[in-house]
This record gives sequence, C-alpha cells and structure tokens, in this order.
Amino acid sequence: MRPLIIVNPRSAGGKTGQLFDGITGTIRRALGDFDVQRTERPRHAVELARVAAQEGRELVVAVGGDGCIHEVVNGLMQARDGGALRTRLGLIGQGTGGDFRRTLGLEHRLEHYCAALRQGRPRLIDIGQFSYRDHEGRPAEAYFVNILSAGLGGLVDKHVARIPKVAGGALAYFAASARGLIESRIGRLRCRLMLNGEGRELEMETRQLTICNGRVFGGGMKVAPMAELDDGLLEVVDLGAASLPRFIAVSMGVYSARHLRHPDVKHHRCERIEIELLNKDAEERFLLDVDGEPLGRLPVSVSVIPRALEVMGPP
Repeated sequence: MRPLIIVNPRSAGGKTGQLFDGITGTIRRALGDFDVQRTERPRHAVELARVAAQEGRELVVAVGGDGCIHEVVNGLMQARDGGALRTRLGLIGQGTGGDFRRTLGLEHRLEHYCAALRQGRPRLIDIGQFSYRDHEGRPAEAYFVNILSAGLGGLVDKHVARIPKVAGGALAYFAASARGLIESRIGRLRCRLMLNGEGRELEMETRQLTICNGRVFGGGMKVAPMAELDDGLLEVVDLGAASLPRFIAVSMGVYSARHLRHPDVKHHRCERIEIELLNKDAEERFLLDVDGEPLGRLPVSVSVIPRALEVMGPP
C-alpha cells in the first residue's frame, strides 16, 4: 500500500496547512505516490495512524510538530498491541519545537526529511508507556516517544493551549512560561524506581521531574543528553525545588546541559517509575507534560517498551 502522510494543518500557528500543498512535489520525488489525511480535531492523528497500521501500510509520515508525532506514535502503538507490527514512522517537522527530531539527528530542512524517508536508516527505538489520571480525574493510558515530565512543564502546556494561535508560537510559549513560573508549586513526590529487577523508593521535593526517552524538550532544552532512544532505559532528571530566581538560573543551564553539574539537580536511571504527589493541594499546578502535550496529572506509572517502533532516521 502507498505511504500515508498525516498532516496537522494547525501546527506552526497554521502555517503547515497553508504551505503543505507547496511541498508535496518534493515529498513525491522522495516517496513516490502517497495518500494524505489532515487532522480535524485533537487526538485525530491517533485514530488515523492506528487505522493505517491496521490496513497494512508500511510507512506513516507525521507532518507537524512534536504533538503530531506523539499522536501518530500512539496510533501505531495501539495497532502494534493488536498485532500490526510492520508500520514504520517517518517525520517531516513543521512545528515550533522540533525536540524529537533533534534526538533522532534530523536537521530541520525539507530535503533532509525527504532523504530520511527515501534512503534513511530504519532505527528500532524504545517507547514509553504510562498510566495516569486525565484532567477530569479518570484513569487513562498512553505512550510517549520523547519526554514525559511532571510539574512546571505541564502547567506551561496548559497555559500555551489557552493562548490564541495568532499570538505566534514563540511569543505564546514565552508568555505561558512566565505565567507558569509565577504560579508553579513545589511537589512533594514519592517515587518508586525499578532497574535490573531491583527497586528503590525515593521522596523528593521538586518543581519539575522529567522522565526521558529522548534528550531534548521545551524547544531545545538538553535536559537529558545522556539519553539513548534504543537502550531500554529511562533517564530521570530532577530539577530541584529552589526559590524561583535560583530555579530560573538552573533552568537556563538546561539549554547547554550545564544543569547536570548543579547541586540542586539529581539524575536517576530506571526501567520503570511510579510517581505519587503527596501534597494534594498542589495537584492543579503540578501537571503532566507528555511530548509537549498537557494530558493530565499524577499519579503516574511509567515503563519503557524496548525496541518497540521503527523510525526512519538520517541516511
């Protein structure tokens, strides 16, 4: 069957929808004939990708930002649970973040995306699986490909989602980040980590805890430069519970990975982690950020599925 391209026309502030028709010729030279479906609502790409894999398509390409990739991965993983194992993931980044493609090593240029689709190296990568509570408090399950975090990032995502798209991606993220910092709460967490069959329990106070399959989040922040997409492990980075001025200084170091040398920052490694929020009065401001999407809240249970999905990487 022909490849399916799933386009989020609202990514990059709507520019993806406006520009996509103009790049189809370049994509066709790389892929040959393909089918296109555009998303019409939140989580629509999950459904489209799941059906495509169940139909037996060998390649599904996500055109959009990290949120679109997240949804397509969830659809492919749902199909995988039902026995559809053949479908590969391809990327054409068009959003404002581009965090997953950075870990994958893809340069943000159309010709590089097309080269990966045409002659790239298929890479079998790990996928994170997690159970959590949605914003209405209902139990839910999903997957992530890059990074899941709890705390400030989820609060920022919540504010980004409420800002009109006409504000522009960078401006919206800056405004939401400033508001999130002011409103952020320190979470008291109980964490249970499993590695190589051995468990340990930690209690910590933090403004942000990240569970990383990939290396980069937040539009270029190198929170876990040690992370590998195919090692069967999750890297856990605790950014600490400092006062706001000190926390901002620590956070600025994330862009160059200097934060890992700061005494407030702690690093752990695991195959599975369970996180419970002990100070329940903070739960409305200590939220989940999953591949840049504001999906819900704690408690959360996260595990890694080794070598679960093939992705088209650079040649």
